[in-house]
Amino acid sequence: MLASVPFNKAPPGPRTPRIRWGLIGCGDIARKRVAPALNNTANSKLVAVSRANSQLLDSFADEFSVEKRYPDWRDLVQNPEIDAVYVASPNYLHADQTIAAANAGKHILCEKPMALDVAQCDQMIAACNRKRVKLGIAYYRHFYPVIRRIKEIIVSGELGDPVFTQINAFEWFNPRAGHPREWLLKPELSGGGPMVDFGCHRVEVLLDLFGPMSKVKSTMGNVVFEREVEDVATAQFQFETGACATLSVSHAAFEPQDTLSLFFSRGSIHVPGLSKGTMRVIGEQGERVEEHPPAQNIHQPLIEDFVSALIEDRSPVVGGEIGKGVAEILERMALHKK
Repeated sequence: MLASVPFNKAPPGPRTPRIRWGLIGCGDIARKRVAPALNNTANSKLVAVSRANSQLLDSFADEFSVEKRYPDWRDLVQNPEIDAVYVASPNYLHADQTIAAANAGKHILCEKPMALDVAQCDQMIAACNRKRVKLGIAYYRHFYPVIRRIKEIIVSGELGDPVFTQINAFEWFNPRAGHPREWLLKPELSGGGPMVDFGCHRVEVLLDLFGPMSKVKSTMGNVVFEREVEDVATAQFQFETGACATLSVSHAAFEPQDTLSLFFSRGSIHVPGLSKGTMRVIGEQGERVEEHPPAQNIHQPLIEDFVSALIEDRSPVVGGEIGKGVAEILERMALHKK
């Protein structure tokens, strides 16, 4: 079993073990990003897929030439020829599937958000620790070059002390009945609305840039849609450094937004499109524009790091503790929900 292989002792080149992946969930993101990244990463191969709908399962498997096909994900995790499992299912299934995969000796890379609550995160981490398998969470923005560059500027002190950060993340989301992503509107399946759906990515970015949060407040509501989850939410944070931030998300705003603005004591940074990587830096020496675009497949660096972590026998860069940290912030927000 691959989990017991001493990866750090494996020689480079053709003898380096190839990670054989099983994929649970064959939705749009899995087709566009995850499956291609699994196959395009060195020493990595997608060998098995699972989806309850057999017709969609076969269509996906045919597209990526995958022979092993499982309508029941439980059969996939028990296959001894699979080394690692990518969990790309609805949020409410993450904990059960991760724990089952860990108990079967598989390494796990789980989609965001990690789970529905912190208690489930703890159970996932404990299962992986007990079986000594790796656990990663798919917060791929952690690998964006523009985020890495912003961290460099913060550490350098070029712009002084961080004072305030503002993030907007808006996209129109009103799925018809029977839409494959309709489950996102059911809190027992998704855990919440846009703050959980994609706001969690931005929470991870803020924690990565500024560290622990000392204060968290939020306001959530339904302005356009009558549904069980919010269609708009704003959160206010204060970090242990004293710096503050706001995060605003919406499923109901007409104009899409993916902005990140940081204000310092001696300058500012403005990123009009986080997934594009252009940033404008304003400081005492004037203004400049830098370009730091992400990988063409934004999941690729995440999966490359996880595969390297298995081969080198180290922790993945975005591990379970980061996923749990985001879940803790989301729970603190929910305490303020009216």
